[in-house]
Amino acid sequence: MSASRSVVKRVLSVETEEGAGAIVRRSIGTPQLRNLTPFLMLDHFHISKGAGFPDHPHRGQATVTYMLEGSSRHEDSAGHKGEIRPGGVQWMCAGKGIIHAEMPVSGDGVPEPRGLQLWVDLPKEYKMVDPTYQELDPEQVREAFPQGEDGPVKVRVISGKSHGVESPVRPLGGCWYFHVIFKKQATIFQEIPAGWTSFIYIIKGGLKVGSDSTVHPSFYTLVLSANSGENGAELTATEDGTEFVLVAGEPLDQPVVQYGPFVMTSREDIQKTLIDYQFGRNGFEKAHNWKSIIGGR
Repeated sequence: MSASRSVVKRVLSVETEEGAGAIVRRSIGTPQLRNLTPFLMLDHFHISKGAGFPDHPHRGQATVTYMLEGSSRHEDSAGHKGEIRPGGVQWMCAGKGIIHAEMPVSGDGVPEPRGLQLWVDLPKEYKMVDPTYQELDPEQVREAFPQGEDGPVKVRVISGKSHGVESPVRPLGGCWYFHVIFKKQATIFQEIPAGWTSFIYIIKGGLKVGSDSTVHPSFYTLVLSANSGENGAELTATEDGTEFVLVAGEPLDQPVVQYGPFVMTSREDIQKTLIDYQFGRNGFEKAHNWKSIIGGR
């Protein structure tokens, strides 16, 4: 038997300026949706020419960047650099510390970058691991077809499992991430692990969840229930071309103490992080002498 989760809260993502002139629609991480363990922040970003996210640090979380349109370059203090193309994903575990920059690929005839960035809290035991990357080019992201390859629905499996298809990405802590694309109006059922936190962000179109007749429009984040016996979500697109991401994660039984891009489990650890950053140690050895090329500084 399939028992669907339902929507228990919805939050509209309003455009705000972030970084150096980038425009983001943020839902998770706002006062309306602050605590949704293990998720810390969700941004639907639009980066115009000359804007972006120049050199900045991270510690204690993973950042997941998924490109919808255009391309974004990245470069970091550990010597890693590359380009995320439309449909590609970068899963960066910041661990004990890294400095990086994320800037748009721009030019005549080149679409301005649009995509999603999700911050996922790391379990306490992984807060101080060495930084790592898991990256998939667009053609490496596996796809599931719940109603057959000629059917109306495609699921891009960024992490986790959907309809018999599993992603090679292995996050530190349980996290499933799907980009669901409906060519036409249809209904599917997506399994979600019991007890996990889950949410949907609607990129475009209209969506109904479970037996509720409410149609949720673009740019809303929908928090789903996690009641006993609910083993997934029934998802109905009410418009052709509906797209959304469905993300689920294993809740963490730990405090969240955040200071900007630093996320730890106590104020003492945040103070240690600030000292490490100030003195360039414990992951921040290059904090004051490394400058990215793409950041333009």
